[in-house]
Amino acid sequence: MTVQDSRRGHMEPAERRPRRRRLGFAALALAGVVTLAACSQAANGASKESPASDSKPGSEVDADSGKNGPAAVTVSPATDGKDVIPGEPLTVKPSDGKLASVAVTAGDGKTLDGSLSSDGTSWTSSHATGYGTTYTLKAQLAASDGKKTTRTSSFTTLSKDEIFVGTYNVNKGATVGVALPVSIVFNKAIHDKAAVERKLSVTSSPAVEGAWSWMKDRDGKDRVDYRPKEYWKPGTKVKLRMDLAGVKNGDLVGTQKREIDFTIGKSVVSTVDVVKKTMTVAENGKVVKTLPVSTGKETFETWNGTMVVLSKVPTIRMNSATVGIFGPEAYDLGAVKWDVQLTPSGTYAHAAPWNEGKFGKVNASHGCIGLSTANAKWFYDRVNYGDPVTVVKSTDTVAVNNGYGAWNVDWESWKKGSALA
Repeated sequence: MTVQDSRRGHMEPAERRPRRRRLGFAALALAGVVTLAACSQAANGASKESPASDSKPGSEVDADSGKNGPAAVTVSPATDGKDVIPGEPLTVKPSDGKLASVAVTAGDGKTLDGSLSSDGTSWTSSHATGYGTTYTLKAQLAASDGKKTTRTSSFTTLSKDEIFVGTYNVNKGATVGVALPVSIVFNKAIHDKAAVERKLSVTSSPAVEGAWSWMKDRDGKDRVDYRPKEYWKPGTKVKLRMDLAGVKNGDLVGTQKREIDFTIGKSVVSTVDVVKKTMTVAENGKVVKTLPVSTGKETFETWNGTMVVLSKVPTIRMNSATVGIFGPEAYDLGAVKWDVQLTPSGTYAHAAPWNEGKFGKVNASHGCIGLSTANAKWFYDRVNYGDPVTVVKSTDTVAVNNGYGAWNVDWESWKKGSALA
């Protein structure tokens, strides 16, 4: 089955919606909401994400007008002493003395309101700057020797066409499964992958061996994933650092400076044997249950290899037309329950009561992993975002970019995908 536009997890917004803090990763559907989907293994690839302009202060930009007097002001966030990063509150600081007043006006005459700190050493706007906007700043300063000077300067924020941003797939403070790679999808082509990768890092406690690897997302966007050599150990503390503010990528400039901490939860590893027609679920290395299943029938075989849980929804609509299945194989199922998404191309584990009597006996689906309603609910309650589900003895292996297929690439090949290899 395929979900019409299912997303991978946390992701960030494209022009700074308060932080796609969508980030609850997986865009979980609310109970009672019916989402349009179809069951299919077609379209092997990876999920889409729209980027978020999500920046933090970079270097400062000198706003001294050149008038007489030693006092000057600096403006941040900026990228290299010239370009001011948009989408963040503006901060003005004096190089000497204190600020008496600050006025910032956009080209259209609108003011950027803000407030002085109690000690007069900084002024911060009450809301973010716009994209591609020219501002005039007028600051009155009181130097340490008591002299007052006025500084007037203009600066322009970067436009949306001048910046690149990356959408990452995990929420700050989240607890995720042992198979979750860190994944970043960029809104613009990355021409200097090495320069970008140098400013990305993943560290963990305990430390593990890991590597970045570049690929194209399903929609053709540049994407880089980081995975450890083996699954994360439960309880591991992980930190993603993105220090992209000011990084040059051809004619584009990065704007993001982020630190995202998350934790690895308990190990829940599921293995589906399409020949035996069973799903074995192990928690922290111990098998807790073996469930009878019905997987993809001939010409609709379930993807082979390791997939990673992307999201869970309690109810979903599955319509074969969304994946181009018509005629005798067509279906339109209005309220399929206990849906665990494994690929953006449409692979789910879900309740399939219409196949009652076939579980453990006949593979009869269009690519999904079907279970009885009771077993589907049990599995749904057991797994979380980032847990691995490995299908064995099937045919074609799921693509590396069809969700998180990193675990289907051998370690040496994975490392060669780094721009710094």
